[in-house]
Amino acid sequence: MKVQADHDACIGSGNCVMVSDVVFDQDEDGVVKILVDEVPDEEIEHAREAVRLCPAAALKLAGDVPPADR
Repeated sequence: MKVQADHDACIGSGNCVMVSDVVFDQDEDGVVKILVDEVPDEEIEHAREAVRLCPAAALKLAGDVPPADR
C-alpha cells in the first residue's frame, strides 16, 4: 500500500506525523512529506488513521484493502 499526498491541499496540521512518524514528516513550511515508498505492514493501521484524521483531506491510500470485518 502507498500513501499519496496532495501538497497543495495540505494545511500543515501535523496530525499525520503525530499518528505515524515512520510514514510522515513535514517540510520547513509544515507541508506533509511521505517518508516511505510502501507503507510497512506494522504501520498500515496508522496510515489509515492518518488519512481519516487529515482535516484537509490531503492524504489518500493507493492499493489499500479494507480490514476484514471482525
